[in-house]
Amino acid sequence: MDVIDKKILRLVQQDARMTNKEMALKLQMSVTAVYERIRKLEREGVVKKYVALLDRTKIDKAFVVFCHVKLIQHAKDYLMRFESEVIKLPEVLECFHVSGDYDYILKIAVKDMETYRDFMVTKLTGLQHIGSTHSSFMIGEIKNSTAFEMESN
Repeated sequence: MDVIDKKILRLVQQDARMTNKEMALKLQMSVTAVYERIRKLEREGVVKKYVALLDRTKIDKAFVVFCHVKLIQHAKDYLMRFESEVIKLPEVLECFHVSGDYDYILKIAVKDMETYRDFMVTKLTGLQHIGSTHSSFMIGEIKNSTAFEMESN
């Protein structure tokens, strides 16, 4: 990946709807060259997909919870079973397998505390092999970014 690819990635992360023509003008390149580089980045899996970022507060998902989950055992089949089940829960935005006192950290977005309680009682604690959970609730959002810094060479 060269400097031009990194510049393209910066632009795509800022505005995925930017046209190849707009990008070409900013980079002082031909539209075809930009198009070919973007397609190469997509083929290589550097660009995985294009998405719209939504405002949680406008879609009734403003209550954010970080839930730490500890499984009863660290057996491979327990881990794989938990992971395959948690992936299916739409309230879970992110799930990380971590080291430390807990096995997983889940980022969950729901409407409010009552909705979270219902989620915990009817969905999360129903998953097999969960030993314990610990929930932390977001008070305020200081930084939330999906963009990776692309260092210049």
